Amino acid sequence: MEVVVIDDGSTDGTSEMVRSEFPKVHLVRAEESCGCIVQRNRGAHLAGGEVIISLDDDAEFSSPQVVRQTLAAFNDSRVGAVTIPWKNVPEHQTLSDQAPDDNGIYICRSYTGMAHAVRRDLFLRLGGYREFLLHGFEEIDFCVRLLNAGYVVRLGRADHVNHFESKIRNVSRQAYFVARNGVLFAWYNAPGLRLPIHAAGTVVHVLLYGLKNGYLWPRLRGLADGFASCARQWRARRPVSLEAYRLYRRLTQYGSLPLSAIILPRPDSRNQAG
Repeated sequence: MEVVVIDDGSTDGTSEMVRSEFPKVHLVRAEESCGCIVQRNRGAHLAGGEVIISLDDDAEFSSPQVVRQTLAAFNDSRVGAVTIPWKNVPEHQTLSDQAPDDNGIYICRSYTGMAHAVRRDLFLRLGGYREFLLHGFEEIDFCVRLLNAGYVVRLGRADHVNHFESKIRNVSRQAYFVARNGVLFAWYNAPGLRLPIHAAGTVVHVLLYGLKNGYLWPRLRGLADGFASCARQWRARRPVSLEAYRLYRRLTQYGSLPLSAIILPRPDSRNQAG
């Protein structure tokens, strides 16, 4: 098994610790921080295995079996990615991104970037994450393109990952990018007449959420910058097929569905890079 550690410009001695305590890992250090989207893409290019299992620096496996159990979930050729169950500690006891049982294959619309597995060849062929997004929405944007190519995200049943959520997150920055990238997601992926409907729904949702939970100003700036960015991203618009979009909406509505209960979209070569 290959282990690649990417240090995104840390200043706390992380690289020195890794070199000292884990000399066999492939350590790559960036002198300046580029963000997780850029570095996840970089890691995919550096890795040599068939499946990439990605784990952020604020998470840890709960057992040594997680990798083996997750790899076993790729036993169907239609599975392009697998979620790894996780929970925030010590606050939450319930698990997220976990299949309801071991009977059959359950699929969902996206995995959580903090801990997941994806077929490397598909990830690279579909162009990886859109780095223009900068922060957030990269997983769901990739996963709708994965669906468009005829593959699914499978809910995993591996031992869980513990996520130690940061207490110093910049909530204002997060609110801005959720609004901005929500607009860009619609621009990139929503087909035909679904685009104005999806974009309008994004605006309404962002405004209502902002009125209820605060940070309305950064959300408004995010919406404005999102629509302005559509012009800059004119050539990047490659909407998914109507079949894929409808299935994405169903998965958004229901959370998960048995693979046996859906018809996979025919692969749409228009939205496949490489």
